Amino acid sequence: MNSVLIIVPDGGMLFESVGVTDILMQANERNACSGLAQAPYQVTIATTQMHKAVHGRSGLTLLADARLTELDPREKRGTIMVTGRGVDAEEDDAVASWLRMAAPYTQRIVSVCGGALLLAMAGVLNGRRATTHWRLLDYMAQTWPDITVERGPIYVHDGPVWTSAGVSSGFDLTLALVEADMGHAIAREVAQDMVMYLRRPGGQSQFSRYLPARAAKPGPIRDLQDWIQSNLAENLSVEKLAESLAMSPRNFNRVFLRETGTSPAKYVEHVRLDAAREYLERTREGIEQIALQTGFGSGINLRRVFERHLQVAPTTYRERFYASTMAEIDR
Repeated sequence: MNSVLIIVPDGGMLFESVGVTDILMQANERNACSGLAQAPYQVTIATTQMHKAVHGRSGLTLLADARLTELDPREKRGTIMVTGRGVDAEEDDAVASWLRMAAPYTQRIVSVCGGALLLAMAGVLNGRRATTHWRLLDYMAQTWPDITVERGPIYVHDGPVWTSAGVSSGFDLTLALVEADMGHAIAREVAQDMVMYLRRPGGQSQFSRYLPARAAKPGPIRDLQDWIQSNLAENLSVEKLAESLAMSPRNFNRVFLRETGTSPAKYVEHVRLDAAREYLERTREGIEQIALQTGFGSGINLRRVFERHLQVAPTTYRERFYASTMAEIDR
């Protein structure tokens, strides 16, 4: 029997834990039909509260199998999965403390979305590669510098520890666990039954939007940022931008980094990338034209930036994210 303990903090998205459980139960069914000898999954849902009712963010309630406080962390388990953070620091501290004691007795520890932060608090991620929801990546990197934070993949596997990005990426991770435990054929059948990708096409990127690093206060840097966003096709080299503010490139780099938390070159590239994504989602303009309008110069340069940041080509990105309302207008 492959035991799976899913820890569900209060106030989160319940479909994460429910969806993961459904995938594992479907794997059990396909495994039984195939006549193979792999041990089926036995799932236990544990609440972090003193009662067994897990209250979701949506207002729905899930009845857990057990309270985490009732479970012995030293019991041998196959997999422990944490599907998010709690509603307060006290709850998070309690889960992290329990995980710290349980880790030596567990074959595999997994997180979905913000659950990675609880693994980090427990010390499980020290010296490892990991990911989490894109909104939490900077916080994780700054708070736990011993963790190698991966910003692109929707899940990361490092030894006995698996971490996934936001929300539904936990389903991709769970299919990967099924493949590791029961083989490719079973995982493929589960994906087909549930109309899911066994592996998402176009690479495993979170496709998160870049949140422009806005200068903290009004002034020349913020004004320059506004100008950059309206003039992406211009020469936005560090030298030219520094010249526009009558600064040396070295001093400009230092001031820009201090006020925004990022370098001018990185800021320009991300703003251009976001603009290109907007064109791909909302227009049918050609790749070369989009590259010129957003300052990349050529389709080759645009493709290189897309593949480096999103692990997908611009044409594939458009196929997946082109606005349906725009498509209707085109017809």
